[in-house]
Amino acid sequence: MTMLESLLVVLPELILTLGATDLLLVAAFSNKPDLGRRVSIYAVLMLIACGLALLGPAGNGGAVFGGLYYADAFSTFSKVLIYASAAIAILMAPRFFDRRGEMRPEYPILILLSALGMGFMVSSGDLMMLYIGLEMQSLAAYVLASFMRQDTRSAEAGLKYFVLGALASGILLYGVSLIYGFTGTTSYQGIGAAMASGLSMGELFGLVFVLAGLAFKISAVPFHMWTPDVYEGAPTPVTAFFATAPKIAAVALAIRVMFDALAPATDAWQQIVIFVALASIALGAVAAIGQSNVKRLLAYSSINNIGFALIGIAAGTQAGVAATLSYMAIYVVMTLGSFLCVLQMRDAQGRPVEDIASLAGLSKSQPALAAAFAIFMFSLAGIPPLLGFWGKFLVFDAAVAAGLFPLAVIGIALSVIGAYYYLRIIKTIYFDDAAAPYAPANSVVENGLIAVTAATVSPLGYLLVPFLALTAGNAAQALF
Repeated sequence: MTMLESLLVVLPELILTLGATDLLLVAAFSNKPDLGRRVSIYAVLMLIACGLALLGPAGNGGAVFGGLYYADAFSTFSKVLIYASAAIAILMAPRFFDRRGEMRPEYPILILLSALGMGFMVSSGDLMMLYIGLEMQSLAAYVLASFMRQDTRSAEAGLKYFVLGALASGILLYGVSLIYGFTGTTSYQGIGAAMASGLSMGELFGLVFVLAGLAFKISAVPFHMWTPDVYEGAPTPVTAFFATAPKIAAVALAIRVMFDALAPATDAWQQIVIFVALASIALGAVAAIGQSNVKRLLAYSSINNIGFALIGIAAGTQAGVAATLSYMAIYVVMTLGSFLCVLQMRDAQGRPVEDIASLAGLSKSQPALAAAFAIFMFSLAGIPPLLGFWGKFLVFDAAVAAGLFPLAVIGIALSVIGAYYYLRIIKTIYFDDAAAPYAPANSVVENGLIAVTAATVSPLGYLLVPFLALTAGNAAQALF
């Protein structure tokens, strides 16, 4: 393959690299008052261009640069979700930051750089590429968490995320060094070939440390401790971004590592994944019950949902991977819609409100917003006929087909417990005595995105199921 052909394969990453660099220079040397909005528009256009680039060699070009980078159906599926989540996180931001005068052009630029790192993560074919992508994504995320410098909670969120993220990176890097030391290679294919002859104790320890580092990135138990505080303290558009794009990238990275590099050690990592999945579902279900802040509740909801996604991975089959990818696609829509609704929670002075109790009486003051909230909560709870039910059905079906019937039964039982706190929000909206009404939202962008996401997770979303099954199935097939 020529150098030009290789560069076409990595075209999305080239667009993000050159685009983010150019926008950074524009931000440094321009003093236009609406620069933040202008840069945001250009950033969204770049993400759309990256998505369109996946229609060419970047979507199916295979391995390039000596196997460091893979462009296949799996990476394409993941990148589409990443770019869409990043674009919506940028579109959500202007109205939130404008009131505080903090809509700076650095926000969309940091989103682009984080998306660049996530692209390397899902396309990595080597542990070194994995680590580079992970750190690029994380460094931008630390700054995003503390983006509102004058807000104590935001600064605290950024510091906590940085300290615990550095610890997780160290754990991951130690695992990488162990695997390299005992296999003699950092290539996924080379690691798989070395482990095919049997798993040594050193390789097992390396596997455990690598999975521990990845569990932190997807906020799975017991490496979830940063999630509630960071989600609550970070600006709401940033929290929406953290709950979607990095989650997709980390789950996709974990899938590629486990089914590509660690495939011969499936029996070893399968036990770990089963424990982490059940622990995440249980803690996410129980810990969210006592929350009064809606962003903290959604943080525990994300932990809970990651547990369900891991059930598909635990199955260890192609159908399980396809189920997990479908689940993550549905989860992204539900989560973005939920945070778009949270953005509408503003008092009469336009200040953000995050207390769940403030939702009381919303069905009377803003019935459309109340209906959207109810759709997202019912869907996150997995209640039919909403699309969230279909995602859970897929992962449980894959687990049963793989002979993990007890895992599916326990997961279903725990999902019933988790439904309680979603239903509590709906009860507050429709049946509690009315609280002070929110200020009306006149944002066409936010209202339009809420309408689209709500329609997608409604029963109308089942019209997309054949397309989702086809694309997720092709993505999973690329790994087998």
